[in-house]
Amino acid sequence: VMLATLDIYKQANIPYYGGGANAEEARQPVLLEVNGNKIAFMGCNGKRKYAKATDRTPGAADCDYDFFVKQIEDLKAQGYMVIFTFQHEECYFAGPCYTHVTGFHKVADAGATVVSGSQAHYPHIMEFRGDSFIHYGLRNLFFDQMKYNLPDGIVIDETRREFIDRHVFYDGRYLGMELLTAMLEDYSRPRPMTEAERTAFLSEYFNLSGWIPLSPTPIPQPTVTLTPIALP
Repeated sequence: VMLATLDIYKQANIPYYGGGANAEEARQPVLLEVNGNKIAFMGCNGKRKYAKATDRTPGAADCDYDFFVKQIEDLKAQGYMVIFTFQHEECYFAGPCYTHVTGFHKVADAGATVVSGSQAHYPHIMEFRGDSFIHYGLRNLFFDQMKYNLPDGIVIDETRREFIDRHVFYDGRYLGMELLTAMLEDYSRPRPMTEAERTAFLSEYFNLSGWIPLSPTPIPQPTVTLTPIALP
């Protein structure tokens, strides 16, 4: 099935990375030049149990950090800004979780401009490391998790909250990112957060990321109008 999918991509001239018909293809970056900006997309799968590509079979790229660190360094020397994405272990808290930190830091320290997790069902925190921006997980986009049952029986709905990161490159430089925020509705329809939802969401995550203290968001109070009543 994966080989048939890759054939469809090739026929439609759709570039792909992070997986391939074999291990060598799976580790190849996608190299783009857009308006004078040289951008490289790279990625791997850090899950402990997953269909990894081999010399003879298709699958995801394994996270061979020695290989990817060298590849990032070589591409950076050629003037590319590297966007490195992970498929990785999942957890239902702000994270990072399990072995995220080690791998994300390794590719950031090698010179990746943006390091992002594509695996998260729950939004994760962010980090600046040197010149790199790390976002450990954006959460689902269209996946139907309106809520999640934790092992202790508690039901959470934070799986509805989503980050959509818009990265800005100009004149061969990374200028930064715009954090778009959305809330999942009807199991498959993200909508932009309201101003109150966005303020609470970003305040929480900027605090968890260690950037700002968390201050309580004032709760709007209803306006009550008293109408005098004429007593008999």
